[in-house]
Amino acid sequence: MDKLKRTDVVSVEQITQSILVFRGHKVLLDSDLAELYGVPTKALNQAVKRNAERFPEDFMFRLSGPEAEALNRSQPVTGSQKHRDPRFPPNAFTEHGTMMAAMILNSPRAVEMSVYVVRAFVKLRELLSSNRELARRFAQLETRLDKKLTEHDQQIAAILSAIRQLMHPPAPKRRGIGFTADLEEKS
Repeated sequence: MDKLKRTDVVSVEQITQSILVFRGHKVLLDSDLAELYGVPTKALNQAVKRNAERFPEDFMFRLSGPEAEALNRSQPVTGSQKHRDPRFPPNAFTEHGTMMAAMILNSPRAVEMSVYVVRAFVKLRELLSSNRELARRFAQLETRLDKKLTEHDQQIAAILSAIRQLMHPPAPKRRGIGFTADLEEKS
């Protein structure tokens, strides 16, 4: 996220773009959350540390070394430079963790921005659920197409088999030259 001034208005779309997925959770990194709430990242992390009992694993977790490394690799130019040092991997806040962080910071900016953060998570959830419905319908369509293609494939295979038979007709029975008497047939 670009640096925000205290008076900047942030759109839900901007916040949604900052939401990442780690360990199956949609999260905001501590640097992005601190920027939204108008506090330094260090101040946010200190407040979280002082109130550790309010942040269970499903509210906040620290990224592992490989996760932080993958994050840094995926955003080489535009990514946050705050977490380039592998000794200090960032904290990741889930939707509930972002709300708890706003409560412990207790600043007007944090309270104001927490509403936008919740809206961003809700919007992302709606997008994902609509994508799930789209994926379900696509799977149904794919199944119907596969069934039709299977029927068509069988019909095409039968046509090709008939064409092959026509291309290689059985050799006609050759009659011998001259007079031959088939005594057995006339009996």
